Amino acid sequence: MEALKSLAAILIVMFLAIGVRAQECRDDLSNMQVCAPLVLPGAVNPAPNSNCCVALQSTNKDCLCNALRAATTLTSLCNLPSFDCGISA
Repeated sequence: MEALKSLAAILIVMFLAIGVRAQECRDDLSNMQVCAPLVLPGAVNPAPNSNCCVALQSTNKDCLCNALRAATTLTSLCNLPSFDCGISA
């Protein structure tokens, strides 16, 4: 019974940590909106301003990379043809 209580406590802490991390990622990605004018088609000045650089520096890199990876899987989840942007890192 004690082991079950310990496991339940561990699971609760894990779920809370995941929720906090998810909120932090949403906040980080939301902060990146200051860079949107630089990456949208037709951008006049593709050089990042200081606000964009600060947002990028403070963004959790795992959050940003996971969001980009997730975006590339949306086409298959929506039963649409995949697309290749020709980007290689």
